Amino acid sequence: MLYYLLDYLHKTYRLPGLGVVHYISFRSAVACVLALSLSILLGRKLIQFFSEKGVRDTERNLGMPFDAKKHSTPTMGGLIIIIATVVPTLLLTKLSNIYVVLLLITTLWTGLIGIIDDYIKVFKKDKKGLQGSIKVFGQVLLGTCISLILFFHRDVVVRQAHPKPVVEDRLEGSSSELQYEDVKSTKTNIPFFKKNELDYSRLLPTSWRQHAWILYACVVTFIVVSISNGANLTDGLDGLAAGSSAIVITGLAVLAYLSGNVIFAQYLNIAYIPNLGELVVFCTALGGACIGFLWYNTYPAQIFMGDTGSLMLGGVIAVLSVMIRKELLMPLLCGIFLLENLSVVLQVMYFKHTRRRTGTGRRIFLMAPLHHHFQKKGIHEAKIVARFFIVGFVLAVLTLVTLKIR
Repeated sequence: MLYYLLDYLHKTYRLPGLGVVHYISFRSAVACVLALSLSILLGRKLIQFFSEKGVRDTERNLGMPFDAKKHSTPTMGGLIIIIATVVPTLLLTKLSNIYVVLLLITTLWTGLIGIIDDYIKVFKKDKKGLQGSIKVFGQVLLGTCISLILFFHRDVVVRQAHPKPVVEDRLEGSSSELQYEDVKSTKTNIPFFKKNELDYSRLLPTSWRQHAWILYACVVTFIVVSISNGANLTDGLDGLAAGSSAIVITGLAVLAYLSGNVIFAQYLNIAYIPNLGELVVFCTALGGACIGFLWYNTYPAQIFMGDTGSLMLGGVIAVLSVMIRKELLMPLLCGIFLLENLSVVLQVMYFKHTRRRTGTGRRIFLMAPLHHHFQKKGIHEAKIVARFFIVGFVLAVLTLVTLKIR
């Protein structure tokens, strides 16, 4: 909204300095600072409000130190991140951009699922929260809708270069120049290979390629469900989910900028996607909101994000990765989420397997998800979080390095 106002004033009255609003770098920086400030200012008010209304974390019984103290900590702090992200996005992005619209829908939809889940836990005193099948159904519905819009919407295209022969004269012969064409494509970038493109439609038999949207919808839905739940599992220590998400989102912002810039995209031999640059503004707003939330969420936390925040962060990260066609890099970039997910899956599978064979279930980890395993080993919560941040940062750097390693 503010973008359109400043753009109008610049074009109509030629006011000096307002042309800077057309620069993505400027709007991204403003969005980050605004989101961070909103998150800090809003956080204090919401913590006080939630404390007065009894919106507190459900009782924990994990056998960990400070469980009793954390029982009194307000929850549903994900609302802080949502508001601090949506407001700068509405003010500073082009709201006609399909990518921005889809991300706003994703933010509000996954946030709503989380709010319902937290509401049941807090006010209905049901520790299980929203039924798992309903939660997954909401994620599947979101993934399906997002995938179909991305597949069929006319503005979601990839710009491809084609050689165009140009005859100059008989003596000099002919030369060629490049012409560009915006095309619908199911291609995505695949790391570590020289020809770093994977076309989902090519995975199907020729006779089925007209139905490639089905495969694409399945892939996108799987990514949305897995990353969203991975972020949810990561939210178990003070500041862990918010900080890890901020690192991942920063990496996605860099990837979105590179894919939305024709010069960098050509240099790195990755898909150039028109109009993708607006995602950088959204990413910096979300990253700033997460960092501002850490002001209150670092150890000892004054508020928890709850499923309101963790499901939203995972869903947005998943949709972002699909939009910039870097979803195959997510196992590396979201390595922390992946490890947390795998630790739970392996723990459950091994426990059931050993119980079936020996009658007594055994465990791989002292406790799952993985961060609780380290807690059980006596490592302080703050140290675990800091080390996870270091690992996440290294994984983000390696993700960017893959753009040059082929």
